[in-house]
Amino acid sequence: MTKLFEPIGCRVDLSTGAMGNATGSYQKRFRDLDGLYEDAAAFEAMRGEWGDRIVYEVSEFRPREAAGDLIFGVTRMLPGKVGDEYFMTRGHIHKQADRPEIYYGQKGEGLMLMESPEGETRVVEVGEQTVCYVPPYWIHRSVNVGDSELVMLFCYPADSGQDYAIIANAGGMRSRIVATGDGGWKQVDNARWQARDAATLAGIYAQPTTGKAA
Repeated sequence: MTKLFEPIGCRVDLSTGAMGNATGSYQKRFRDLDGLYEDAAAFEAMRGEWGDRIVYEVSEFRPREAAGDLIFGVTRMLPGKVGDEYFMTRGHIHKQADRPEIYYGQKGEGLMLMESPEGETRVVEVGEQTVCYVPPYWIHRSVNVGDSELVMLFCYPADSGQDYAIIANAGGMRSRIVATGDGGWKQVDNARWQARDAATLAGIYAQPTTGKAA
């Protein structure tokens, strides 16, 4: 007989971004984000004050990693910029690239920066009470464009996995999100970005659609 997983409730504290009954958590400190931002000099200038500070942290509930289940959690990100570029997460595509993801804005002002494997870009604003759907095969990264903490709930299939190298191997995402100087933001080209070759694209789209992620 199949043993059923126990139902559970997880309360979110919007003041801290913490989620009760989480099975795990991780943090990214400023020093961990070296190489993400275009203005390397500005990053180095901030390292003394910011180096050990947590830029974003994740609390998650991970019942298991098998197909048919869900992983969910909460991301909390501080406001800030490196040069003109807003604080952001490392970003990823799912190892099982045909797996989607949902984000729900609970506090603050954010963006979901998305990129297709071929390099098309999309930006979805994620404010409070906003649901953002990230379709299969899209690389995605969260950006805090507000002046307060950004808190978002996320949920994705348990066998999705994450691949962070796809961004690093291309020199970053094709677009960057920078401040306009009047309190707004704009999307600009990333001069370091390199298009993925045909073999890489074929590998992304040829992945199996069932089973546990590697």
